[in-house]
Amino acid sequence: MELSALLASQIVLPSIPKVIALLLSETEREPADLKKITQLISTDPALTTRLLQTANSPVFQLSGKINSASEALAILSLPHIRSMVVEAASAASLKAVPGIHMQKFWAYSLNVAKIARSLAGVVKQNQGAAFTSGLIHAVGELVMHVGMQDEIAAVDKNVSPLGLGREKAEYRAFGYCYAQVGAGFARQWLFPQPIVDALEYQCEPFDNNAYEPLAGVIHLANWRARAREAKLSEQAMVSSFPGSVGDVLGLDIDMVLQQDPIDWTRRR
Repeated sequence: MELSALLASQIVLPSIPKVIALLLSETEREPADLKKITQLISTDPALTTRLLQTANSPVFQLSGKINSASEALAILSLPHIRSMVVEAASAASLKAVPGIHMQKFWAYSLNVAKIARSLAGVVKQNQGAAFTSGLIHAVGELVMHVGMQDEIAAVDKNVSPLGLGREKAEYRAFGYCYAQVGAGFARQWLFPQPIVDALEYQCEPFDNNAYEPLAGVIHLANWRARAREAKLSEQAMVSSFPGSVGDVLGLDIDMVLQQDPIDWTRRR
């Protein structure tokens, strides 16, 4: 499928059922705990994209300026948020995405977001934008698995959706990868340009005309999460570390591995 055709498709991204249930309960409370609502939405890639899409719409005259769930919630009313959550709940039957283990995908996305936020703090970049970019960096993968099931299944046989080198396999097969898909939708949704650039150039952060440090941050966070997912040995991690990207940002492998440690033993 051509990238333009995929970006023109109408695809509903699945949300985490537990998060939806907790949000429905929390938005009914008097008074609602906005901090808890923010924390819950910030664990769900689909809800975060919905929220930022709404907040960056022309209605609020802040297109391209809202970087995070907390910023979006500052301008949206509680009824608006509840309506969004109810809409997401109505799509609960769509929670299965062919070829994707959703529990792993959600946990992985949140891990990348946390690592990206920590790395952004080290290199003095916008941590809210980094967290958002990390959380939704692989949303394009979901879109591809929903919109081109037969074609993407052939790629899955060679490299898993969360495997190292996934982007290269998709480039070979289609001429684009999940990064361009996610960036294409983020551009349509009027997301801030740094987030669009971070998504689009995350696989080759500084091999383009638009220097966006967040792209490098997402690249390193993505590498760390996928390397752990693959259970690489220490030696393999050293040899696979994207040192050229780290050099530009002033980050070596030890600095990347020290950020926001993850308890992988608790993952399912």
